[in-house]
Amino acid sequence: MQRVAIGDVIREHRRSFPDKTAIVDGDLRLTWPEFDDRVNRLAHALADRGVATGHRVLWLGQTSARVFELLGACAKLGAMVCPVNWRMSPHEMAFVIDDFSPTVVVWQDEEIGATVRAARGITDGGATWWQHDVPGADSIDTVLAAQPVADVWSTVDADLPLLVIYTAAIDGRPNGSMITQHNLVCMGAESSYLNSTTSSSVFLNSGPLFHIGNFQWEAMAAFVQGATNVFVRRADANELLDIVSREKVTAAFLMPPTILQMKENFDPARHDLTSLKAGTNGAIWGDGLVSTEQALWEKLPGGFGQTEVTGLAILNAHGGQGAGNAGRPGPFARVRIVDEDWNERGVGEIGEIAIGGEIVHAGYWNRPETNARRMRDGWWRTTDLGRREADGSIEFVGTSTRMIKSAAENIFPKEVEVCLEAHPAVREAALIGVPDERFVQSVVAVVAVKSGSTVTEDELITHCKQRIASYKKPKSVVFVNEIPRDGDRKDYAALDQKYGGGGYPGGDVTRA
Repeated sequence: MQRVAIGDVIREHRRSFPDKTAIVDGDLRLTWPEFDDRVNRLAHALADRGVATGHRVLWLGQTSARVFELLGACAKLGAMVCPVNWRMSPHEMAFVIDDFSPTVVVWQDEEIGATVRAARGITDGGATWWQHDVPGADSIDTVLAAQPVADVWSTVDADLPLLVIYTAAIDGRPNGSMITQHNLVCMGAESSYLNSTTSSSVFLNSGPLFHIGNFQWEAMAAFVQGATNVFVRRADANELLDIVSREKVTAAFLMPPTILQMKENFDPARHDLTSLKAGTNGAIWGDGLVSTEQALWEKLPGGFGQTEVTGLAILNAHGGQGAGNAGRPGPFARVRIVDEDWNERGVGEIGEIAIGGEIVHAGYWNRPETNARRMRDGWWRTTDLGRREADGSIEFVGTSTRMIKSAAENIFPKEVEVCLEAHPAVREAALIGVPDERFVQSVVAVVAVKSGSTVTEDELITHCKQRIASYKKPKSVVFVNEIPRDGDRKDYAALDQKYGGGGYPGGDVTRA
């Protein structure tokens, strides 16, 4: 029996919703048949450049409907597409380009062109490069205009990877999580249930597409239901207010700082946000501005997940609020709590959370050793700790690999420490997170300088900013003679106690 793939979803919506708006992106408005036509043109163009099953396409741009066109085209060809974190430094971006080894790269000049050009100058790849935001011979629109709209009919395995998202660098370098077509269909079905998404819903893609969060809440739900996906390049409060009012947006991926800016700029003479559900941010929105309608997710928020299991796999919305803070597995997931030797822990005992089922990714791109270590018989070892409570719910205890949370971003200390320790004046560095009311945590670096060397806080922050994404750089630097140690390891607990660290992901904080 053939399972439904992403290309099949688009084809069926073409027949079932011939007049329904599928895509809105600025002046671009496409019905489902028009969207499918563009997907088919793009599939032909990619195939002409050699893209076939297992090949890879890279998106170097901000949030755009182009990403969904690429997803559709690559789905029909059995290929993969990776939206890269556009806030990366040139060296980080060049690493992903080399690691992913794409056949085609689609890039954006506005705002990030200098970074893209610098990254391209570092790499050795022979990919075809198309620009998406200006006309010309190398423009993707010029390429598409020369292609037919006939469908690319072929049988595509729904278990083939489609979306690749590079995750935070747990081991010092990012890894590309390969999410399959079936993973995404399951995500859309689950999210539809949790968010009461229907074909009349309108979702504003205001979150970054290099994160799983925007896809889960509710881009894929809108996609599988034949609803409307609206796109905005980045989260500007004034533009978001206008779009929500004009398009009657029902849901959007919004972080608290953006909501606060929208409230500050709200003009009742121009803006009407009553179509928009508050989601889990009702307390931030307050009364009167947005809809009070609550779906299951809003009534019972919270859960546990990560990119490698296609977002949230355990949710309070399944089975009602239990003793555990993360809830229970969704219908496409299974959960075990295991020790280092894969023995299942008893009720109330802490162990590693392992997840199986139809939402487990296909592993990391080009990381066979890591995949062998973390995947076992279809089960994914999350490296996060939890326990099963007596009522069957799951308590998320914390991550076994130390992590700092800055707004929606996961920052793994090892990556930043490696960057700091590459400075010629630094002997050793340790990273901690200090609670921050606005951004969850602020990054603080504790640094021991080499004998006879000198370096300033500003110099180290600039050093990091030039080599890694700006959000990962330390906000402040503390200089010490020695980093405290617990045996042969850095003693982060001692550093937290001395310098005010805390607020690390745990409790009801989603790990995704």
